[in-house]
Amino acid sequence: MRQMEFKMERPGLVEAGQEVDVTEGKVAAYFYYTIEPAVAMSANFRSWERLQSKKGKVVDVKETPRGFYVVCEFDEDDIK
Repeated sequence: MRQMEFKMERPGLVEAGQEVDVTEGKVAAYFYYTIEPAVAMSANFRSWERLQSKKGKVVDVKETPRGFYVVCEFDEDDIK
């Protein structure tokens, strides 16, 4: 299973156990992912790190001093 972290600006938009749809965007040579409808956004990834799945499951929502982070799990191999 592959896990990815997404930055969320405010709490309560998703919760653990929820299935989410993810869309892919591209900027220059990098790809990024958004939990729809524009709930949270991932970091940038290189082409060999691209996500193949378009659906995931929220496994955790963390509150840190820098904001809220959503951890999603996808049914594919983790990148090395």
